[in-house]
Amino acid sequence: MSGTTLTAIVSIVMLGATLSFGMTRAVAADDVTEDQIIKALAPAKKPLTRGLSVGPQSDPAPSAAETQFVSSIRGRATRSLTTSEREEIATIAKAKPNIDLEITFDYNSANISQKSVRSVQALGRALTNPDLKGSTFIVAGHTDAAGSDNYNQDLSERRADAVKRYLVDNFHIASPDLVTVGYGKTKLKDPSQPMAEANRRVQVVNMENKATASK
Repeated sequence: MSGTTLTAIVSIVMLGATLSFGMTRAVAADDVTEDQIIKALAPAKKPLTRGLSVGPQSDPAPSAAETQFVSSIRGRATRSLTTSEREEIATIAKAKPNIDLEITFDYNSANISQKSVRSVQALGRALTNPDLKGSTFIVAGHTDAAGSDNYNQDLSERRADAVKRYLVDNFHIASPDLVTVGYGKTKLKDPSQPMAEANRRVQVVNMENKATASK
């Protein structure tokens, strides 16, 4: 890994996202606000209709299979997730709301840098807002292409765990509501530049609305 800090992007993935969990513009750490995060993460409200509706409906309700799967991974340890479960998480994540936040980690470390604490705090306030509180969120760690597969897998998991630990300790978010997963270098945000800092990120995915969450 290069540089004194490693940049990560916290992203909650929205409808139409690509296999890399979305290509939305990152919001600078100093610019992001709690309100911006809430607006980006809140599920789209379904329009009230009478009679037949024409055209696709946004934000469809999750299937029974999806709800059951999300329930099955709540409370799981990061390293307990299988490869197939990680891929299923990535597939479901393509249809969820998203925002990109720049967060930095100390070099070769899972320690959140001091300059990024305010962004993580804004995220914590947003996730405890009544509009989002109680949903299940995936905290997914990613690295760039430098280093071995095993090294990067471990680092991505530790970074995801670090973000979760901060949110649980400082904002008292229920631990089962934050499911951590690591992808190492398998899902680069910018495959054309595998060493780019944009690939070194943590994504947070809103997996389901609190009204449908299985507690």
